[in-house]
Amino acid sequence: MLKQAVQRFEGCISTSRRNGDVHMKWKKHLFGNWVRSMSSKPRSSNNRSTWYSVPKERVECVVIGAGVVGIAVARALALKGREVLVVESAPTFGTGTSSRNSEVIHAGIYYPANSFKAVFCVRGREMLYEYCSKHDIPHKQIGKLIVATRSSEIPKLCDILNCGIQNGVGGLKMVDGVDAMRMEPELQCMKAILSPLTGIVDSHSLMLSLVGEAENHGATFTYNSTVIGGHVEGNDICVHVTETDRLKEWKGTSILHPELLLTSKLVVNSTGLSALALAKRFSGLKSEVVPSSYYARGCYFTLSNTKASPFRHLIYPIPEDGGIGVHVTIDLNGQVKFGPNVEWIDSVDDISSFQNKFDYSVNPNRAEQFYPEIRKYFPNLKDGSLVAGYSGIRPKLSGPSQLPADFVIQGEDIHGVPGLINLFGIESPGLTSSMAIAEFICKRFVG
Repeated sequence: MLKQAVQRFEGCISTSRRNGDVHMKWKKHLFGNWVRSMSSKPRSSNNRSTWYSVPKERVECVVIGAGVVGIAVARALALKGREVLVVESAPTFGTGTSSRNSEVIHAGIYYPANSFKAVFCVRGREMLYEYCSKHDIPHKQIGKLIVATRSSEIPKLCDILNCGIQNGVGGLKMVDGVDAMRMEPELQCMKAILSPLTGIVDSHSLMLSLVGEAENHGATFTYNSTVIGGHVEGNDICVHVTETDRLKEWKGTSILHPELLLTSKLVVNSTGLSALALAKRFSGLKSEVVPSSYYARGCYFTLSNTKASPFRHLIYPIPEDGGIGVHVTIDLNGQVKFGPNVEWIDSVDDISSFQNKFDYSVNPNRAEQFYPEIRKYFPNLKDGSLVAGYSGIRPKLSGPSQLPADFVIQGEDIHGVPGLINLFGIESPGLTSSMAIAEFICKRFVG
């Protein structure tokens, strides 16, 4: 399958060289397979390229975006014997939201009953634990305590427990503060929910394994290649691709021309932070079906000056507006992290979002906002013990003071474009849900 794909792309390369607009080269990426990367030659000022003069290649399935969800979708399609090409704008997989999260395997507690988030999280968690065990992916089922630190929070804690039970999350148990603090001596709370099914995972190892399995079943990954739009052509979807580096030279004043068209019967838009912006660039897609986008930065701080973690379980406060609170996570190396907080930010322009040009810096001074929040349940946190870690951006579909939005999976029945699947608002619990989302897409849209 890969050899056939190479031969087809070589034909495209020959055409491109004859046209003089673009040349392509083969580049070996870190998994040992040969994949296509594109580099451009300057276009003449009078060259008015159209879709019809751009090199075109046919691929059965195109997955746009190599985050954990895109990788899982590619793997699932490849396992069904489909020809799959994954197009990723970054130099490698998982450089966006998938590598900037808590690496928590969520149980499925918080989400409204029968929502995509609830269903996919519960199913995805089961699939994830099974996959990690089978493929020796580093992970650990360490459990979580959701804590009420004031009596006024106890009714909300009861609502969370009932929601989790309704979602089919097993093993949930309400425990008194005394019992919770006996389990975690550094903890301070009045009541807590024990969630034994919550865990942690090495997200990079997970994605590496999924990529390898997808490739072993014929999927091809190409990096440094950005999808900048698309259009409908008969019964096909034409995806517009250009070299990522070429976008750096774009000043925002001229029309962006694709350097390659990929025609396909199935296209999955799994680009995370840029999914909404990309959908708006698909000619023929009804603009009114594309939701409004919101972005929330979440910063993490690590605990320093300690030889051992003060906690054995993950510790979560009552959820806040836009997130689930500044919580305690422990990675597989035993490092303790606090976060994320919620910082609503303005969106960036389309091209910047395609290149993941979001501000991921962490202001060390924000630690002053973390200390009082953490001390509500960890009163012995010492001054000066928080060190700036990293941040991530959530691709949200609801803004400040709005009810949390569900995942949105759009097919032809919603937007009217056959074969196009848009994945919008895939934030937490996206990592946990990834394999379940892939399973759903295969069952619903592939058969």
